[in-house]
Amino acid sequence: MFVLHPSRSVCSAGGLMETPDMNMNIDSLDLSNGLESVPVLIRKSSGALTIPVFQYSPDNIQGPGCTVDPSEVTLPGCSCISQLCFPETCSCLQTHGQAYNSTGTLLNLSRTHSGYCSPVFECNALCPCSDSCSNRVVQGGLRLRLEVFSTKNRGWGVRTLEAIPHGTFVCEYAGEVISFEEARRRQLAQRSEENNYIIAVREHAGMDSITETFVDPAMAGNVGRFLNHSCQPNLFMQPVRVHSVVPRLALFAGRNIDAQEELTFDYSGGYSNQPPVELLSTQSDAAIQASRTHGLQRKECRCGGNNCVQLLPLDLSILN
Repeated sequence: MFVLHPSRSVCSAGGLMETPDMNMNIDSLDLSNGLESVPVLIRKSSGALTIPVFQYSPDNIQGPGCTVDPSEVTLPGCSCISQLCFPETCSCLQTHGQAYNSTGTLLNLSRTHSGYCSPVFECNALCPCSDSCSNRVVQGGLRLRLEVFSTKNRGWGVRTLEAIPHGTFVCEYAGEVISFEEARRRQLAQRSEENNYIIAVREHAGMDSITETFVDPAMAGNVGRFLNHSCQPNLFMQPVRVHSVVPRLALFAGRNIDAQEELTFDYSGGYSNQPPVELLSTQSDAAIQASRTHGLQRKECRCGGNNCVQLLPLDLSILN
């Protein structure tokens, strides 16, 4: 059993770093430039925010300090002879367990009520099964119609243009996979007015086995970089391994989500304000004081939730 500990240190409110040199006078466009199977619309309200400049990448890419190329196939495949895989015969499902039902819905939805989640492994490029195999979900990419929009007081945000059932894969939080040292360097180099996008995911498997993954979509990333924090989120993060040992940070619906609803997740890794084990307290006076010593002032949380903790999360482990 793994303990999942994703955390995104926030030193500024909002979903992006504005780029005033690129002010596009348009109503909407495909932010992915055709790289996703469905367009990622971005809508700009009059006089609101400028369109951000970054390299759109649907998948994780290898960044500084990352010793494993996330696109390289390093995991073994099954030897199923049919187009679909079944738990009785598929070595992938027998080794790692069945993660999805026949419609691609995540089975282990207890993740939404605790800090624990079982690791998810999908069939990969070495598996002879077809793309219609139910054990191929996250690798299929974006399937939902999403829109990046200008929020009232939190910069950019993401909303869904269609209803999303509980347990449905929504999108990845994709970007550069970097080392701890590079994550620390980038965070320390940031100016106070800049946003930090780095997600730190820690997976615990046993007493002494901890896997850390750092993903930064600031310069290269996907629609996930625009998701805002909420103390009452409707998405939760689940590491999913496909071709590589480097996990994909997949976001699933933690409940039924209505069309036009903003999509959010808890930057500290919890769900419904229930943080996982070993998470830094978001209201710790010591943490607040420590953050000031690094020049990073805690920012106000504007999620509007009934259980809002008032301050956006800040993971100091990258700075120590």
